Amino acid sequence: MNPGVQGEFKIVFTGPMGAGKTTAIAALSEVEPVRTEVENTDRMSHDKEFTTVGLDMGRITLPGGQVVRLYGTPGQARFRFMWDILGRGAAGAIILLDATQAGVLVQLDLFVDAFAAHVPRGAIVIGLGRTHQPGALASDAFAERLEARGFTLPVLSVDVRKRRDVMLLVETLACILEAQTTEGLPS
Repeated sequence: MNPGVQGEFKIVFTGPMGAGKTTAIAALSEVEPVRTEVENTDRMSHDKEFTTVGLDMGRITLPGGQVVRLYGTPGQARFRFMWDILGRGAAGAIILLDATQAGVLVQLDLFVDAFAAHVPRGAIVIGLGRTHQPGALASDAFAERLEARGFTLPVLSVDVRKRRDVMLLVETLACILEAQTTEGLPS
């Protein structure tokens, strides 16, 4: 991967409220994550008890010794200023979406647009949750939407409660970053 200062780099987990960002970071982090959750007062948008208003932060160490800082954004558009703050200097972004939510393709567009400006071209992975529930939009619909907009990004079905699923998202992003750093090098 393309390490930042002292072999560390940052990955941002983003997506709408209720997509599983806090849960994903907790499933993956080797330290107790920092959380800035408060009581959710917007139950009309999403019926959950707590919501992130600042950031979530965790950490993992890769086998080569590189430290990956995991940052989770708030999902509500009113906290968009935090997306820009957390997106600065990120090696890549993982966008988590609930495949059963109404308007999920519009959410996809919103988060891809917000983070494409902060990360190297193509350093975004899409993680779809709840894909096996009734009413879930098929992953092909997400891939087609991205392709129509000129993006070729991985779209993976995941359960953010499972460490191996979340690690698959990180490993996929790592492969993209590796490919970017070796592009243009003589073979």
